[in-house]
Amino acid sequence: MKMPVVVQFFIISLLLTSSFYVLSSADSSACGGKCSVRCSKADRTHEECLEDCDICCQKCNCVPSGTYGNKDECPCYRDMKNSKGGSKCP
Repeated sequence: MKMPVVVQFFIISLLLTSSFYVLSSADSSACGGKCSVRCSKADRTHEECLEDCDICCQKCNCVPSGTYGNKDECPCYRDMKNSKGGSKCP
């Protein structure tokens, strides 16, 4: 039995879409877990810290270990600046 082209296209599209979703959600959950640790003892609000950390993690694909310091482990994270020239990443 031959499958109609429309059905084949639908199955291929569904498989590709689901694989992209798995890849993108895996990245953000990895950042979320690392950022939760990083921001657990933050001086500013926890939500602000998580938001900035997630932005930095998404762009740099890494978060330094621990709750403070260790930024040399991730130069991209270390070197990101906010609009005022200060460190963007917690």
